[in-house]
Amino acid sequence: MPYFKALIITTALYCLALPCIALQAQPLSVDIEQTVVKVPVADGVSMDDAVESMKLRANMLNIKLVAELPLSKQIKAMGENSKRMEIYQFCDALTAKKMVEYDMNFAAYLPCRIALVEDANGKAWLVMMNLDMLISNPKLDKNLLKEATRVRDSLNEIMRAGANGDL
Repeated sequence: MPYFKALIITTALYCLALPCIALQAQPLSVDIEQTVVKVPVADGVSMDDAVESMKLRANMLNIKLVAELPLSKQIKAMGENSKRMEIYQFCDALTAKKMVEYDMNFAAYLPCRIALVEDANGKAWLVMMNLDMLISNPKLDKNLLKEATRVRDSLNEIMRAGANGDL
């Protein structure tokens, strides 16, 4: 009889664990379109003008351009053809410091990146991560949320300036 009780308890525990086992077996599926903000560069605005406008607007907003990655040039140097693809990394260092001190995982998303991408038809786009996903954390205190929102708004303004060729 003790064997039978043990078998029933083991079977019951296994059945209770099945939903967890099933969840772990399923790969995480994310619609990448929902994770980014994508803005077309306006007709008549060259890609070079879009980049210059982003740099000027970032400077005006006190957001530092900390790196430029000319990926398409690297690809071409490796012997492959490539449409234009460049990554511009912007940062508000003090806000970044506070975010990482709050939660080290934010470091994986630093610095903020805006990509200039030429699509298959030659149309230029500016693309960045949707920062709302990160700053919607309900645990963020009001001051940190305010700073993160300001950085998000500044990056959106930098993208709009680039897309429209605004100086």
